Amino acid sequence: MEMSPIQSKKKGVAVWAVTPGGRRIAASIAGRLPDATLYVSAGLPPEMDNARRFGRLSETLRGCFGDYAGHIFVMAAGIAVRIIAPLIQNKTVDPAVVVVDEAGRYAISLVSGHIGGANRLAETAAGLIGAVPVITTATDVSGVPAIDAIAAESGWAIENPDAIKGVNMALLKREAVSIFDPHGLIREKLPRDLIQDAPDAGFLLSHDGPGVYLDDLQVDLSPRILILRPRWLSAGMGCNRDTPAHEMRALLLETLAARRLSPASLERIASIDAKRDEAGLLALAGELGLPIDFFDRNSLDRAKGVQTPSAMVEKHMGTQSVCEAAAILASGNGTLIVPKQRTRNVTAAIARRNWPSSASGPAAPTTSPDGPGKF
Repeated sequence: MEMSPIQSKKKGVAVWAVTPGGRRIAASIAGRLPDATLYVSAGLPPEMDNARRFGRLSETLRGCFGDYAGHIFVMAAGIAVRIIAPLIQNKTVDPAVVVVDEAGRYAISLVSGHIGGANRLAETAAGLIGAVPVITTATDVSGVPAIDAIAAESGWAIENPDAIKGVNMALLKREAVSIFDPHGLIREKLPRDLIQDAPDAGFLLSHDGPGVYLDDLQVDLSPRILILRPRWLSAGMGCNRDTPAHEMRALLLETLAARRLSPASLERIASIDAKRDEAGLLALAGELGLPIDFFDRNSLDRAKGVQTPSAMVEKHMGTQSVCEAAAILASGNGTLIVPKQRTRNVTAAIARRNWPSSASGPAAPTTSPDGPGKF
């Protein structure tokens, strides 16, 4: 088996300083923080710290703000607020932003505390320099679990972030929240007295208050119902040589839509290793922001649960199944829920990872996406 992940563009942390005192603190943090990049003003004297130098902070930041998972600004909070203000979008996509004062006394979680991980980053940075982490999100201050933090830690996609506020407010008030969770994913993460189990998705259709829907099936719900998508679907793909990405994408989205499966629940795509240089397939993975796994013929032949083996596929590819077998293997030997669908040039199948996740079998994936897929 050979696997080649398409990595998210967001990774690592940028640490910024504009004064000599700030530089000392920033260098101390960056030197002990894995995958950190130190940025310092070009007006500061050169030092042996491998720092990247910038002329105008706002211009440099504008060019790389979205490239990093987090930013730590060692400077006044007012400066940091002004330079990031034009760049922030919403809590589901913004990187973590932390501000550290130039004396190294406080590390303040400023933006994207839960989903982006700024609260954790502030605590980490504070621990490195002996500072006090400052966390101001209401749920953390009140000792109540935040639904967006739970989603981020669990790797669930948030489909309608505007509904987060209502759910968190109900939790802060110690009011029970109606939750549709047929797979039991969230029950252990919230106090039992704050959960009102919805017997079915229909219960939420007429529900007036805040609620949570946690599943991969698409249902029309009130905007007040927070829709969370577990990322556990794998799409197996096969294609003729030189098939363009848009043709593969069309079949994949049609396949998901026909079964009312949310694209946000896609965890990865997969194919046979003979396609590892297929430009359209690689482009598709890049467009969707998903990892892509490639499996050899022997691994594909051992997949359990293939529904439509093909003598023609075996003749040309040396294995009885590509898309179904690849989907099953990429899901950690999960369950095939959509058998092979096809057009003239493309085949697609969907498998769901079993919950709890199974590590059995010879070809469970070891890579994972760094961020939500894009459609």
